[in-house]
Amino acid sequence: MSKSKHFIGQPLYSQVIKLLDKSKILQISQDLGGEHYTKHFNVWVHLTVMLYAVIKRFDSLREITTSLLADTRKLAHIGIRFKISRSTLADANKRRPEAIFEAIYRDLYAKYRHELISDSRRLKHPKWMDRLQIIDSTTITLFSNLIFKGVGRHPKSGKKKGGIKVHTVIHANEGVPSDIKFTSAATNDSFMLKPSHLSKGDIIAMDRAYIDYEKFEELTQKGVIYVTKKKKSLNYSIISDTMYQTTDGLMEVRIQDVTFTKKTSGGETISHNARIITHVDTKKHKLISLLTNDMSSDPNDIIAIYRQRWEIELLFKQIKQNFPLKYFYGESANAIKIQIWVTLIANLLLMIMQKRLERLWSFSGLAKMIRITLMYYVDFYSFFNNPEKDWENMVTSDENPPPQLTLF
Repeated sequence: MSKSKHFIGQPLYSQVIKLLDKSKILQISQDLGGEHYTKHFNVWVHLTVMLYAVIKRFDSLREITTSLLADTRKLAHIGIRFKISRSTLADANKRRPEAIFEAIYRDLYAKYRHELISDSRRLKHPKWMDRLQIIDSTTITLFSNLIFKGVGRHPKSGKKKGGIKVHTVIHANEGVPSDIKFTSAATNDSFMLKPSHLSKGDIIAMDRAYIDYEKFEELTQKGVIYVTKKKKSLNYSIISDTMYQTTDGLMEVRIQDVTFTKKTSGGETISHNARIITHVDTKKHKLISLLTNDMSSDPNDIIAIYRQRWEIELLFKQIKQNFPLKYFYGESANAIKIQIWVTLIANLLLMIMQKRLERLWSFSGLAKMIRITLMYYVDFYSFFNNPEKDWENMVTSDENPPPQLTLF
C-alpha cells in the first residue's frame, strides 16, 4: 500500500501552535513578571501544555500528565523534552499571573481579527452588521462558593455553589470576544456597558439587564445606537403611538415614541427620548417589545439587529460544548481564570484554522476531529480539505492492481 497523501513530519498540534508567536509570548510574560524563579517551565511550555489539555478536553491534572507521558516523543517536536509533574503544573496555574494569558489572547485577537472578518463564502449581510457590537454574559458554575460568589441555592441540598461570570463583547462580523471581564456570578451585568468605549455610528445590541437611562442618554449624545429588550416595569410618557397592520387586519408592528425621566443620585433629572417597537414573534407566538434610541430606521432593521444578538449565545454554547469548563485544574481564582483564557485562545486558534479551510466544517465537527488527530502526523490543510483522499486512492489501487510478472 502506498504512503498516506496527508503524511507530514510533525504532529497536527505543532501546526496549531504555529499560529502563536513564541518570542512575543515570552516577552509578554517577562514584562508582566511571569518568568521569576523558573528554569524549564516557562510560559511557552505552560501555554502549550494547557492548550493540549483544553483541546483534548481533559478533566484533571492526572489525565493531562499521564497523556503527556504517552506522547513524550511527539511533544519533543514542540520543545517539551522533560517530564512534567502534576505539582509543577498546579503550582504554575496558581502562581503565574492570569493577566499574562489575557495579554496573549488580546495580542492574538488583534493579529488575526481581519481573518475572521474576511470570508468570501459568507452571504451578503446588511450594512449595519459591520458596526454592530453585542454584549452579554455567561455564568460558569463552580463547586465552591469561597472563590467567586454564586447566585441562589441548590433546590434539593440547599448548598450554595460558586460561579464566575464572563462578561463578553463581540463584533457581529467576527464572532469571537473582543473584550472580556471576569466577576463573581452575583455581579450585575450593567457595569460592562461603557459609553466611553464606543464611537459615533456604533450599534450595540444587549439584553434588558443592561438598561441604564443615564448611560442610554450618554450613548445618544455620542451618536451610538442601542437596541435592547424592554422591561415590563418601565415608566414612560407616550409622545406618539402608531400601529401597522397586515392585509388580514392583524397587528404587524407598533411604534411608540416615548420619554423616560429619572432622577440621578446627584439630584439631577434625566430626560431620555426613545422608541418602543413591538412586533409579533411567530415562532414563540408572543409579542416582543424592543427599546432603542434610533428614531428613524426601518423597524425591521431594529428587529433584525436584536435577533443578531443570538450570535453571542451561540458563541457561549460553542465554547461550553467543545472545551472543558465543568472541571478546573486548580482551586484558586488565578488557576480558574488561566483555564478560561486558555480556552478562549484555543477557540480563537481553531476558528482561524476553520476560516483557512476550503472545505466547510462545522466548528464542533472540526474541534472533535482535531481532538482525535491532534498528535497524528497529518498535514492539517491537506487532510481536512480532503479527508477521503487516502480512501479513494486505496480503492482505486485495489480495483486496478499492477500487472503480475511471470517466471516463464
